[in-house]
Amino acid sequence: MIKVFVYSSLEEREGILMKKRIVAVLTGMMMVLMTGCGDSDMIVLTPKGDARIEDDGSAKDAAAENTQKKEETQEPETETENTESSSGDLIHVGFAQVGSESGWRLAQTQSMKGAFTEENGYQFDFVDCNNDQKTQIEALQKFVQDQVDYIILDPIVEDGYEDVLKEAQTANIPVIVVDRNISADESLYACWLGSDFTNEGKSAGDWLVEDLQKKGRDSEEINILTILGSNGASATIGRTDGFEEVAKEHSNWKLLDKQSGNFTKDGGNAVMKAYLKQYDDIDVLVCQNDDEAFGAIEAIKEAGKTCGPNGDIIVISFDAGGEAFQAMIDGDINVDVECNPLEGPAVSELIKQLRNGETVEKVQYMEEGVFPAEEAEATLPNRAY
Repeated sequence: MIKVFVYSSLEEREGILMKKRIVAVLTGMMMVLMTGCGDSDMIVLTPKGDARIEDDGSAKDAAAENTQKKEETQEPETETENTESSSGDLIHVGFAQVGSESGWRLAQTQSMKGAFTEENGYQFDFVDCNNDQKTQIEALQKFVQDQVDYIILDPIVEDGYEDVLKEAQTANIPVIVVDRNISADESLYACWLGSDFTNEGKSAGDWLVEDLQKKGRDSEEINILTILGSNGASATIGRTDGFEEVAKEHSNWKLLDKQSGNFTKDGGNAVMKAYLKQYDDIDVLVCQNDDEAFGAIEAIKEAGKTCGPNGDIIVISFDAGGEAFQAMIDGDINVDVECNPLEGPAVSELIKQLRNGETVEKVQYMEEGVFPAEEAEATLPNRAY
């Protein structure tokens, strides 16, 4: 249907059209307001009856006022600095640890972690290799890829590190070998720090010579059994060679057997149980670390035998940790030859010397001692581990 509008005059027509235009514009503006105009916007009609949206200026003033108030009341923002990346001063060190098979090893790890802290100027990457050489070599390769500044290696065995050491050398990353020895060419690592394992073995043998003399048994036939450490480990090799060097000087010493306890309590227990079944007359038991000694002592007691200063079997141990001192006080171990695990500060000092361009000795030994049971109670309070 078509609607026809008749106007009485031109003014009436213009007035009606104006009203319709205003209504249409206002309707449209209401829709805009409902969908997103600011509260401070206003509608302005033009002389022709058009309408537009204008800012009355109050929003800008309010925004400026709010900004000013915020700036006056807000606390200054504190940047959380990543010291590692922002300062660029941290020395990046990677440590490939043997594992956590003994109390000695845990003490060594804690010494390293205590020395190589951010507060002391280091970024420290630590890998427990769980007594697996493949894992350890992969850890070393990762250190090279990460472009660490220095690598610390405690080798699980003596052989098999040449290739990865060459990779580190090509990358100009000095390697410091600690604790156990390594068979690689000396030019492939900066230096070695640790214990003189052969001297430890000799010290154990020398102590036994004196002890047997004090007891008037130096001319008796002495039956000796050894629970070795991990096969191929330099501590095992050195302690065995050193002790046997002394034994060769005493024809009455009979080295009956030597089997690996893998530096563990369970290993020491298992080997000792086998020994007790095979050998009736045991005078001396040499355990190449404290954990093996603890396991062996349990087996000895379970078999109804005794050990220690007042027992049937002389027990010689290595490491001299706090628990072993207590075992000496309790009368289970006769003597403990120290293997000092607190290498962290010494390695940190070596890194500082290398960083300063100083020449360091290729081989460096930790200070160590021999502790007989009669001195254990007085010495224990002064021990750091």
